[in-house]
Amino acid sequence: MKLRILLLILFLPVVAQTALAQQVNGPLGKDQVMDLVKAGMETPELVKLIQVKGIDFDLSDDYLQTLRLAGAQDAVIQALRAARPKPLTRQQVLELVVGHVPNERAAALVKQHGIDFLADERYLQTLRLAGADDTLIAALRAASEAVTGSLVVETSPNAEVDLDGTLQGHADAQGKLAIKAKLGPHALKVTLAGKKNFEQSVTLDGGGGPATLIEARLIDVAPSQPGAVRKNPRDGLKYVWIPPGTFMMGCSPGDGECYDNEKPAHLVTATKGFWMGQTAVTAGAYKRFATAAGREMASAPTFNTGWANENMPVVNVSWDDARAYCGWIGGRLPTEAEWEYAARAGSTEPRYGNLDEIAWYNQNSGRQTRDVAQKRANGFGLYDMLGNVWEWVNDWYDQNYYQNSPQQDPTGPATGQLRVLRGGSWNALGPRSVRVTFRSKLDPAGGYISIGFRCGGEVFVP
Repeated sequence: MKLRILLLILFLPVVAQTALAQQVNGPLGKDQVMDLVKAGMETPELVKLIQVKGIDFDLSDDYLQTLRLAGAQDAVIQALRAARPKPLTRQQVLELVVGHVPNERAAALVKQHGIDFLADERYLQTLRLAGADDTLIAALRAASEAVTGSLVVETSPNAEVDLDGTLQGHADAQGKLAIKAKLGPHALKVTLAGKKNFEQSVTLDGGGGPATLIEARLIDVAPSQPGAVRKNPRDGLKYVWIPPGTFMMGCSPGDGECYDNEKPAHLVTATKGFWMGQTAVTAGAYKRFATAAGREMASAPTFNTGWANENMPVVNVSWDDARAYCGWIGGRLPTEAEWEYAARAGSTEPRYGNLDEIAWYNQNSGRQTRDVAQKRANGFGLYDMLGNVWEWVNDWYDQNYYQNSPQQDPTGPATGQLRVLRGGSWNALGPRSVRVTFRSKLDPAGGYISIGFRCGGEVFVP
């Protein structure tokens, strides 16, 4: 009888542990883990159970300390940390909706796991179209707040503020801009014409505390001498300083080949000097960017397989690719007005020289791009402003823009569907399109075999 009682006492904890473990159908709750620890479940068995079942709660330092006091070993704590619910991604939430998971269930998962992204209104609208209801939308908005931090940048009025290479807006008249962004590290850049760029790493923390305040003081940059040539340390290409000035933009005097979108000719003033790439961006320079930024190279054309010739212009890059590259070196895409001002280099003619001497086009290119800087430069020392490759510029396209374009520093229409191309290319449709005033346009999302770009900007060359 005594032996039977002793055996019952010895095996009672095992029976209790087994009963508790059998009650677990889904992920373990915090009370279940605590009960198993208190019941004395062996560490290897508890670790395995945690690994198989997972957990459905967040870990706090207080809870882990209580577990340790109850007898949990380090292996159990490590298993719990490894099993913490991982936040849902944008794609996972979308798949829940598209997969017809009930909205209440999807909302519960969002509340349970959280999300690792900002649920902006465009994304929420996509979910609504896919079948999300107000319950899920509200859960996503609440979860988004939990992973969102606030950043206030104090700088010069109208300064451009970028976060992780994406424009966030311009500082107001008091020099302030408030930004909402995902928690964690970010790369902040603030730019303004005539000022040295401000760049700093910023980490946004949670906890619902006050906004992170960054004072971005912009320092004046001494103007460069006209025609100065300097090398950018990031891409290794040369850039030429273009002084401020006034010119007649649009159809050149006496040019009978102008299209309607090149008219009327109108006076434009570039009030500030700027740097302009001496050549189009080369394949070799773009390779450095792709490596540094973790991006794929554009598709190589058949006449430059594998981008073997690094001195040819890069092609097949979208407008967004071009903008990202220019941002990487600390610059930007030139405006259409800046491009024409730089291309003319003081000339009022349709071209800045004899066509065959200055440009590769369909009658002399051999039906392919050519190495940059092989033809004669213009008066500013810029090569291939005409021919070789079309060049993306910053502006949206509007065929009637010249009719109401501002005289000083025009930046193009505020919105549009197509982006402007300038300069003509190796496969241009004859000499008519290889003129400094010819305007073309294409969908900015595409990459094309005859389109490249060059960068400009005010202060990105040391």
